[in-house]
Amino acid sequence: MCFLREVMPDRVLVEEAPIALQPAKLLEQLPTEGCGAVVSFVGITRENEGAETVLRLEFDAWKDRLTPVLSRLGNEAIEKFGVRFVALSHRTGSVGPQEPIVAIHVASPHRKEAFEACSWLIDELKKQAPIWKKEVTTAGETWKEGLG
Repeated sequence: MCFLREVMPDRVLVEEAPIALQPAKLLEQLPTEGCGAVVSFVGITRENEGAETVLRLEFDAWKDRLTPVLSRLGNEAIEKFGVRFVALSHRTGSVGPQEPIVAIHVASPHRKEAFEACSWLIDELKKQAPIWKKEVTTAGETWKEGLG
């Protein structure tokens, strides 16, 4: 039940919170010097999947690789979009309905680049982060395809 924090070249903050991800706390740690925009994405667990009630999502991760992958993605976003700072966090373990799963915050001199970087980050995180998701509903359990 630890909080793992890694700062990569003072521009990317990664926090892995297996039990209690707090997007607002992560945002508070985001530097904003020289920035005119902060764009955030917070993914939460839906209560329903089709006609079924979602009881919880269970996230399994290759924990030794999760922080390095998130750090690399944050640094790539900085280079690709010219943003200043990135903060990312992804839950592991059990996540109930309406609880946060992932948080991404991007600080940038301009809003357009911040929006683009944030959108790119969630798409790439879902493709590249070594995280697997099992959905537990009233109909049973299903492992979802792909990463994230």
